[in-house]
Amino acid sequence: MQNPTDDKTAPEGRRPKLDRLDAKILHRLQLDAGISNADLAEQVGLSANACWRRVKRLDDEGVIRARVALLDPAQLGLAVTVFVTIKTTEHNERWLNTFSRGVSALPEVVEFYRMSGDVDYMLKILVRDIADYDRVYKKLIAVAPLSDVSSSFAMEQIKSSTALPIANS
Repeated sequence: MQNPTDDKTAPEGRRPKLDRLDAKILHRLQLDAGISNADLAEQVGLSANACWRRVKRLDDEGVIRARVALLDPAQLGLAVTVFVTIKTTEHNERWLNTFSRGVSALPEVVEFYRMSGDVDYMLKILVRDIADYDRVYKKLIAVAPLSDVSSSFAMEQIKSSTALPIANS
């Protein structure tokens, strides 16, 4: 399995060309990364060898970043999703490195973005309950100086997908 942080992307400004068959392969793999090559080939209308070569090329080019199992947070007791916005008065590389390492080390933080606009950073955090979030919050505010931390608790998940919209290049 590839590490999602491995840098296999095409040179800047160059995206791999995807044809209709590549798009079909990628769509199917997003639905079930564990599908056998033989079944994938049959579903997209290729021989097993031709399908394998295309998947390998897509992997080598970094289009396929990783193959993972998607787990159900509720089944693991992670019933609360928290979106956290952060503002800081620090905007230097040293602070950013400290903050990035500290936040990335928190396993409850499943997504972490540097933003434009009114907030500097946004986090998606999965926890068991409010008390569990308070524990994570205390670790978060100890990472680096912050000027504002605002937490919003998701009431209902209406859509969640890891599948990307795929269009032929």
